[in-house]
Amino acid sequence: MICAAALVVAMTIAFFVTDPIIDFITAPIDRISEEHPEVLVGLTFSSVTSPFDLRMRMAFSIGIFLAAPVWLWQIWAYIMPALTRKEIKYTIGFVAAAIPLFFAGCYVGSLVVPHVIELMATFTPEGANNLYEGKQFYDFTLKLMLVVGVAFVLPVFLVALNVAGIMSGKAIIKGWRVAVLVAAVFAALATPAADVVSMLLLAGILVVLFFAAAGVSMIFDRRKNKRLKAEGLLPDTDA
Repeated sequence: MICAAALVVAMTIAFFVTDPIIDFITAPIDRISEEHPEVLVGLTFSSVTSPFDLRMRMAFSIGIFLAAPVWLWQIWAYIMPALTRKEIKYTIGFVAAAIPLFFAGCYVGSLVVPHVIELMATFTPEGANNLYEGKQFYDFTLKLMLVVGVAFVLPVFLVALNVAGIMSGKAIIKGWRVAVLVAAVFAALATPAADVVSMLLLAGILVVLFFAAAGVSMIFDRRKNKRLKAEGLLPDTDA
């Protein structure tokens, strides 16, 4: 009930700031219209209630972010009594790393989205128009930003798998070729073909995050091995 109340309040606030968000996400449409005045480009609404539905969708998604401190705290307060002190420390560390990375990824996604929209518009056949239905256009923009945000958080999950004993640091680093390939393909799909700098920048960030996760995991493995040797649970290979 506390989470629901916080979400309602946040949605009410967000509903009145949807105009700047609409201006931001429709900026690529304005640029396409300016560069190609011979093509009809714009945002359309297929029903009477579509404009209101769009603003409600935006208010809901923005409200979730605004109310995040409340519902994250409620989730944490619920599971914390069941965690050990060590688990609490790790959980706080993971959340403290994941949240900034996620928002950083969403920000990078907001920079990538306009390029993707402009790139897709170049495939419009001659004589055709680009009329984007409001709800679908917003869903596409939001989902693409979330995908990039989640991509930035994936290294944190790799470290979590290492801490849980599912994957060692060496196993993570062995997959560096696949990780680089996936990062390059993802960056190529998310950025315009002509904008090589943006592609290399996005791919480089993802690769650096992967190697950072691998490095942290190897440090954790080394500490774990030292502790096990000290406790006599692991043979001392140096001796």
